[in-house]
Amino acid sequence: MLSGSNRQAASVASRPPEKLLENGCAPEGLPAAALPNSPVVSGYRSRDRWDFLRSSGGIGIATLLLFACALVVQPQSLSPSALSGMFPFAAILALVALGQTLVVQQGGIDLSVPGVVSLSGVIVSYYSSSEPGMGGSGMPVAIVYTVCAALLAGFVNGLLVSRARVAPIVATLGMNSVLYGVDVDISGGTPVQVPAALSHFVDFKILGLSTLVYIAIGMTAFVTFLVKKTVFGRRFEAVGASARASRAAGIVAERYQLVAYAGATLLYSMAGIFLAGLMQLPSAFQGDSYLMPSIAAVVLGGTSLFGGKGNLVAAAIAALFLTQLQQLVLTTGSSVGVQYLFQGGAIIVGVGVYSVKWNQLRGLLHRFGGRRLATEGADGMRS
Repeated sequence: MLSGSNRQAASVASRPPEKLLENGCAPEGLPAAALPNSPVVSGYRSRDRWDFLRSSGGIGIATLLLFACALVVQPQSLSPSALSGMFPFAAILALVALGQTLVVQQGGIDLSVPGVVSLSGVIVSYYSSSEPGMGGSGMPVAIVYTVCAALLAGFVNGLLVSRARVAPIVATLGMNSVLYGVDVDISGGTPVQVPAALSHFVDFKILGLSTLVYIAIGMTAFVTFLVKKTVFGRRFEAVGASARASRAAGIVAERYQLVAYAGATLLYSMAGIFLAGLMQLPSAFQGDSYLMPSIAAVVLGGTSLFGGKGNLVAAAIAALFLTQLQQLVLTTGSSVGVQYLFQGGAIIVGVGVYSVKWNQLRGLLHRFGGRRLATEGADGMRS
């Protein structure tokens, strides 16, 4: 005869994986240890007082403090014209950060960001141009070419990582070089004017805000809903937490890793198209400045670099934080090197806040303090 707990564990083990993962946690009444192979149970830790810092609230407060600091230090960085110029670039970085977050949630990192963003701008400008010797295909066709090229790059990245077991850094770095080769081959290093319709679209304002802001907010809401509120999203996070445990639960982990890289390059492509519209004469290397900020936004947003749960909303807010920080540094007259120092410092601080296991550290300090007091008490009694 089976005991009550054993019968419950056997009942749970007999359920299909989608039922086990449906609620994102172990079934009610069953201890987490009864599901040792469950990617959800093994991937998520109990909430603690530091979870607020890892949530949207932490980076939200930091962003408000940054704006307050800017109001005191450099008020001109918050002028209507300055904010009007800053928000579109923050929206573009938010799109890139969303894509990077998807990849990092799968335990990877995408170094092909500059190549995808740059190639997207070159394709949409070259193939939509009616000048002699150019593509002359029109903007809709050029956008289709851009999206297809980005998805192809993402699928290749995903296949290399998930099927061929190539390290994400190696796979995406190689893809970045390939994309830059195609980029220079198409453009010849000469920028081409984007269609006026694209420039007008990205410059158009609704209630004083660029259309890119609304697009970034809409994409953040859509991707967040997809990852957080659907069965697909819960399995996606489960695979990121533990691909091996997910396979044991019957989930095809490679499928979700492939979707992560393809979805990421699609978001990079959108950012590249909009950036080309803002610049009007997109450079063949316009994406170079988006790699480090995208990683910094992911880290500041609270997504673990080891994969698993991610905070897409916080990553988008972190993009606003980093863009305003860059503008503040520029208005002070500081060099580009200072901007890189701030970005690197943001990554270090973010990793420290979000990766340290504060509960374990607090317990270790508590035990160390208890032993020290006991030792001092014993020495006092001997003396």
